[in-house]
Amino acid sequence: MYSYKKPIILFTLYFLIIPYNTWAQNEKFRDCSFSIEERANDLINKLTLEEKIFLLGFNSPAVERLQIPAYNWWNEGLHGVARAGEATVFPQAIGLAATFDPLLAQSVADAISTEARAKYNLATAKNRRLQYLGVNFWTPNINIFRDPRWGRGQETYGEDPFLTGKMGTAFVKGLQGDDSDHYKIAACAKHFAAHSGPEAIRHTFNAIVDEKDLRETYLPAFKTLVDNGVSGIMCGYNRLNDEPCCTSEKLLENILTKEWGFKGQITTDCWALEDIWLRHKSIPTSVEVAAEAIKKGVNMDCSNLLQDDALEAIKKGLISKADIDKSIYPTIITQLKLGLYDDPGNSPYANFGLDSINNSYHTQLALKAAEKSMVLLKNNGVLPLSKDKIGSIMVAGENAANISTLVGNYHGMSGNMVTFAEGIAKKAGPETAVQYDFGCSYADTTRFGGIWAAENSDATILVLGLTPLFEGEDGDAFLSKNSGDKADLSIPYSHLVYLKKMRKSHNKPIVVVLTSGSAVDVQAVEPYADAIILSWYPGEQGGNALANIIYGDISPSGKLPLTFYKSIDDVPPFTDYSMKNRTYRYFNGEVAYPFGFGLSYTHFNYRWAQKPSNQYKKNEQISLQIDVINTGNWDADDVVQVYVEFPKMERMPIKELKNFKRVSLQANTSKTISLSIDINDLKKWDLQHEQWLLYKGDYKILIAKNAAETVLEHTFTIK
Repeated sequence: MYSYKKPIILFTLYFLIIPYNTWAQNEKFRDCSFSIEERANDLINKLTLEEKIFLLGFNSPAVERLQIPAYNWWNEGLHGVARAGEATVFPQAIGLAATFDPLLAQSVADAISTEARAKYNLATAKNRRLQYLGVNFWTPNINIFRDPRWGRGQETYGEDPFLTGKMGTAFVKGLQGDDSDHYKIAACAKHFAAHSGPEAIRHTFNAIVDEKDLRETYLPAFKTLVDNGVSGIMCGYNRLNDEPCCTSEKLLENILTKEWGFKGQITTDCWALEDIWLRHKSIPTSVEVAAEAIKKGVNMDCSNLLQDDALEAIKKGLISKADIDKSIYPTIITQLKLGLYDDPGNSPYANFGLDSINNSYHTQLALKAAEKSMVLLKNNGVLPLSKDKIGSIMVAGENAANISTLVGNYHGMSGNMVTFAEGIAKKAGPETAVQYDFGCSYADTTRFGGIWAAENSDATILVLGLTPLFEGEDGDAFLSKNSGDKADLSIPYSHLVYLKKMRKSHNKPIVVVLTSGSAVDVQAVEPYADAIILSWYPGEQGGNALANIIYGDISPSGKLPLTFYKSIDDVPPFTDYSMKNRTYRYFNGEVAYPFGFGLSYTHFNYRWAQKPSNQYKKNEQISLQIDVINTGNWDADDVVQVYVEFPKMERMPIKELKNFKRVSLQANTSKTISLSIDINDLKKWDLQHEQWLLYKGDYKILIAKNAAETVLEHTFTIK
């Protein structure tokens, strides 16, 4: 049938394009022949004071007289375009960290930004200027996961500042693209700073952190991302040493702006400014809060406080009109770099549409990321399963067919979700008898399902552990008894009872799959399982990824980005922000599983190809080469980890990760890899001199499987 739609659309577009082009010729801020700075200043000069103040809030209304549409800055993209319908769901951030693969993280973020642009194009074509459908993301979360109780730790890249900086930088590059003057998506690193629980008191909490821990643990990842061009920084809800983070002279003015030279957007966490006068009670009124935030550098408010109170602050003489101009400048620069004032048809992303969202390439990328993220914690030889020997399988457990355990928090949705039960059934094939049973509930410790079926199956796969309903953000993890945080490391007691009953019923192989976004008590599970796989919250392809590992299509290669302690009693109180006795860098006790741990189906050996020198001085590079040998019969990936031991001085870390490299090797082959460390990266903050110092003395390079298992070492001296 002949359609009249196309001529009508072309006719309409013709009359839409003509006014735009005419307007663009007359408005410098729309003219790409001028510099971004010239265009920004032109727009600032054209806006009224009220219109400028509107730009201070996340929900920016349209400026119709200038043909500027409304824009909502509240958009999320932690591990896929979030809260906006169809999108590829990649592994949760903590799982992505477990890959120890920055290039993969960059590819994932690039796919996410492609989908974001496509969704924005489709939405704005219908004149939908909606929250969560924009082209900036308030991500990544680069807070240090210092305590395993924190529910939002799943959003981070783990406990180590170096790993967090590397993964966060890669993710930002994938989101923003290679052209610093033209963002694909504008990223925002959060939450600045020393923000990692407890969730219940986050709106009133005062984190007490001395300068050494602040500089060496809580700030380095932020500094790394600033140095690598992140568009925005989000300040946290909490106070830091009595100063609310979002009006902090030290954090925002002295460190971020003056010391680091950051010129991008400074965004508040949502309604954080309200906390300052209502809950922290650090500043008496909302008008004074507005003035202080603007003076300290805040230019994007995730609330309406600045929009409501900035004009009154001007009237009272607390700030000036010039302060408003200075404040909105980074936001306008960001808008221009995003192309929001350009002809949409000239955007390099104009053709992104339906076929850019959750397509086959992105689905395969999600699968690859999930495969690389899963960590094999135990294997007594039962894995991988053999299709020839295993003719029947029982897949059971409350999390085995639970979408929530795939998506984590801050997630999108997809029509390609593959649960663990579905993935195993598909991989096993129609010739294998695969059964599924819910098995147990979180609350009931007396009634269980699937045990008789497991007794009559060749192998059992139990999917147990946590879900984002038990750990996450305050208000979202509504089944948590601790406002999203955990009280301890335990998995649900009913899950453990179920596992014990299953073990008691038969001696056939039991593979336990643990879902979690944090460290859990694996020791309680270990005696009853033949193999244990930590799946994290692996995204939409989690079921296929698990099946590929269980059946040996790939060898597991994920490594823990966290220390798994034996007991929560081994770590300091949750509210203690001192790093003493926390993380592998400062914890002296015995752990259940060390940072960087992860088993494989093969074995890797290391040997020196080129040792480092014996002596170094400042500004030099430590260069080394390692032969990595796959001595087994499986093609597999390994992660070579390079740690440094420091001179024995007060408050030095036990060791620190200073480089790593993921290596892919075929069975019975070897590869020589080159690694380097900048000597200046070994500087430590000196409390007495209040500056970074490179200390003289003897250091050690440790080539390791994980933080507790050194394979090669070399001593060198800094003079």
